[in-house]
This record gives sequence, structure tokens and C-alpha cells, in this order.
Amino acid sequence: MRPCAVPVDRTLAPSLAVSGLAFAYPDGHQALYGVDLRIERGERVALLGPNGAGKTTLVLHLNGILTAGHGSVAVGGLPVARENLREIRRRVGIVFQDPDDQLFMPTVAEDVAFGPANFGVTGDALAARVRTALDRVGMAEHADRSPLHLSGGQRRRVSLATVLACEPEILVLDEPSSNLDPVARRELAEVLLGLDATMLMVTHDLPYALQLCPRSIVLDDGEVVADGPTRELLADPELLRRHRLELPFGFHLA
Repeated sequence: MRPCAVPVDRTLAPSLAVSGLAFAYPDGHQALYGVDLRIERGERVALLGPNGAGKTTLVLHLNGILTAGHGSVAVGGLPVARENLREIRRRVGIVFQDPDDQLFMPTVAEDVAFGPANFGVTGDALAARVRTALDRVGMAEHADRSPLHLSGGQRRRVSLATVLACEPEILVLDEPSSNLDPVARRELAEVLLGLDATMLMVTHDLPYALQLCPRSIVLDDGEVVADGPTRELLADPELLRRHRLELPFGFHLA
């Protein structure tokens, strides 16, 4: 299944604008060196790179967990700055690799309600947010179940619903296909392809990136080293070798 064309609105501020972003950890390790990237509203983009490339450090700047040593980040035109953090954290919806990091309430519905309730949504509006989010991920019939009794794929989709309920500007997905069986992997892909949200998917799963994201960015040693159509990047064996990326054995680009 190839990713379908998604309308991109270039008349508004981009969903994500990163300019000259540099960051060093307290021990002196320089993790990012002047990263520039721009994701328009409606784009689906994969962030690729080997372990230690700086992908997680970059993501932690998007909602203000880390503060840039140099450069800037803006989400929907709003700078990531201390005075804007509450709104930034609503706008940047991060779906973590491990659903246990997001699911902790007694029922699915309560988990999905937790985020918007903390942003001040109440009553009928909150109930509508929960219903809509669960409908979008195909989990409405499980609203009253405990997340502990769901399969891994179902838990991943509920984690996605907890973020969608906050109506974010951009979805950030951390290794969404990890530890999923083939059916759960396909079901999640169908859900993600059906969303009209802007998406940044951090992944080592190159076929999943190809399936879901028309554009990919390769980050290595804290720098953007490639940015272009996913199919073209994955068809460049020297690029993949140089940056320790590898397609599964036997996988061929159609």
C-alpha cells in the first residue's frame, strides 16, 4: 500500500519549523549541530537514522522537555518557549514506543479522557472528544475495558487515541511498528493512513516509513544528511550504508 497524497497547506505557518537547532548535554556531548527542518501542515514525514543519531534529542525539543542551546523551534507558528509550554504540549502529541508510558487509568475511556481533561475540556465536550478519538482508531467498542486486557496492537491504538483526543497540531510517533505482529502492524498502518493529521514518525522500520510517509529525513551525528522522497532515499544503497540504515533481507522496492 503506497501512501496517498495528503493536501498540504502552505498558506499557514508550518506545523513544525526547526531552525539552526544545536544542543549539548551537560556532560559535553554535542547531540545536535544546527538542525534545520520544516514540516508543512498535512505532511507525513519519517525521521530515520541509526541509534545515537540525535532523533530522540530532537523530539524532546519539540515539546520543550529539552531547551535549545542555540536555534529555535516553532509549532504551528508558536515558539517553543517557557511561556508557551502548556499550549505547545497540547499541540505536539507524542505517541511513545511503549504503551505502558501512556496507559495507566482503569479503563480505555478514562485514559483517552485524561489528556483533554487536563487541558480544561469537560462535560459533553470531553465525552465527545473520547468518542471521536476512539472511533478514529477503531477502538470505540473497547471504551469500558481495562487497557491491561487488550492486545499489544490494541494498546498501541489506544495510546494513539489518547493523543488524538487533545487535537494536536502534529503527531510524533516513536517507533510505532515495534513489537507488533503482522496483523496489528497492518491495522495500525490503516488507521494512520486514514488520519488527516500532520505526522512525524521516528522509526528504524524502513518499509513502514515507505508505506506511511511520502517524505523522509535522515539524521546522523546530530545533522540532517538527507531530506527527500522516501522511495528515492531508500533506493540509494550508498546513502543507507553510509548512515547505517538497512532494508530487511529480501525486501525490494516496487
